[in-house]
Amino acid sequence: MHMLYNSDSYAVVQIELPATEILLSVDPAASLKRGGYEIVDKFARKELFIEGALAESFKEGVEALIETSPSVEEFDAYLERFAGMAQQPVVMH
Repeated sequence: MHMLYNSDSYAVVQIELPATEILLSVDPAASLKRGGYEIVDKFARKELFIEGALAESFKEGVEALIETSPSVEEFDAYLERFAGMAQQPVVMH
């Protein structure tokens, strides 16, 4: 787990999990890692986990945004587009 971004409004964590033996037995050419990104909307107190094609699209968008040296506000605006899909409440324990 890697914290990629943390502002007053959002936090983004990259989660990498090793591929399971079952996955590798079905497709030996499968990537040795899988995972995605967790996006936490701190004000709404909701989080979203994205993986697969959506995670790849998110990553590409972040990489393109980074090339422009975005401000915190610009990066938060990008995250807001994804955070609108968040349904899972953040629970502190």
